[in-house]
Amino acid sequence: MKEFLILITKTFVILLLTAACLDAIYTYVYLRSSNRGKVEAVFNRKPTQYDVVILGTSRANNHFVPDLFEYRGLKTFNYGMSGSHLFETAMLLELMMERNYKINTIILEADLSLSNEKRDEGTTARYLPYIHHSSVIANHFKTEKEFSLWYYIPFYRYIKYDSQIGFREMYQSIIGKPTNHLNNNGYYPLPSKKGTNMKNDYRRLNPLKNKYYEQIKQICKSNNIQLITVTTPVCENVKGMDYFEKVTKLYPEIHNLENLVQGDDYFSSCGHLNDKGARMFTQKVLLLFFKDQ
Repeated sequence: MKEFLILITKTFVILLLTAACLDAIYTYVYLRSSNRGKVEAVFNRKPTQYDVVILGTSRANNHFVPDLFEYRGLKTFNYGMSGSHLFETAMLLELMMERNYKINTIILEADLSLSNEKRDEGTTARYLPYIHHSSVIANHFKTEKEFSLWYYIPFYRYIKYDSQIGFREMYQSIIGKPTNHLNNNGYYPLPSKKGTNMKNDYRRLNPLKNKYYEQIKQICKSNNIQLITVTTPVCENVKGMDYFEKVTKLYPEIHNLENLVQGDDYFSSCGHLNDKGARMFTQKVLLLFFKDQ
């Protein structure tokens, strides 16, 4: 029995040391990679000064064309991320401040994401390699149920989120294989899709007094950043369009731009503009908020 317990103990120690070594190797790689995604680019690249930063979900990522801002002399990057919520958006902005980024104006897409305070599993994973190297990330995750597992158990987070930060992603980071996430200054253009079902139903959605939106507002105020919060276009055949009226009633400072582009020819899906629609939308945003520049 004694020998069995010794064997079990040795096996546990070996597994723990192996996990710790693998954790250190994976983390080392991610701390030196900057061309795979937006989170690692913010964390590992030199701090940048921007005239305009765009934040939000895929409805920011696919709707704002930074090159059109750049044409007007405004250094701009689109940090919108598909699948994200305001949970991750607030964390990304706070991380930028921690990494000493300088930003004059933020355009925040906050419409459908105001209806929840959830986190997105896939987007969350992109922050986890840095949980021991950023107090912002650690503090943002502290109230999450799995925080202790992520923070204290070596290699757990890499196993749990293998498809996002596991071996394949780590290996591609080692060889420096880029993705398209940072192309076009962060903007991801969508094609036109003929035959797409242009219908959405927002009748069950209700905007919240969202704590992460409030956090974003406070960060901007503390860092003297102009915050322009907008809703972005949806196709015409949507049930529950009064959702956007509820948004502006709850938050009068939010600019309702959901009808700024109309016509299915400008949409790739009901909730996302195609490239032609995004360029039209961006031009109109520039006229609304940057006409003197």
